[in-house]
Amino acid sequence: MTKPDTATLLEDAANRIEDISPRDLQIMLRRAALLVRNAGSITLDDHTEEALRNVSSELVLTRDDAIRYIVREWMEKNTYLPVHELDEDGDVDGNG
Repeated sequence: MTKPDTATLLEDAANRIEDISPRDLQIMLRRAALLVRNAGSITLDDHTEEALRNVSSELVLTRDDAIRYIVREWMEKNTYLPVHELDEDGDVDGNG
């Protein structure tokens, strides 16, 4: 199970506002304010934006998720990050 992101927590709180304590709401709003304050936008040239839209569509990802994916892949390929290794000892189904 993954940890819900701030947007999901805020949407959930909005859907059941009568059940949220003022203290919990305050914490969520402060967290959201920090995210908004620290959010940076990446501006790309038109050709790169178009290519990114195509990749995002092809991979069924948001623009930001596609950027994260591309950067991570590039960093792994160029050894800035460790590569996720496959479990070679595990069972594999199918024909090879």
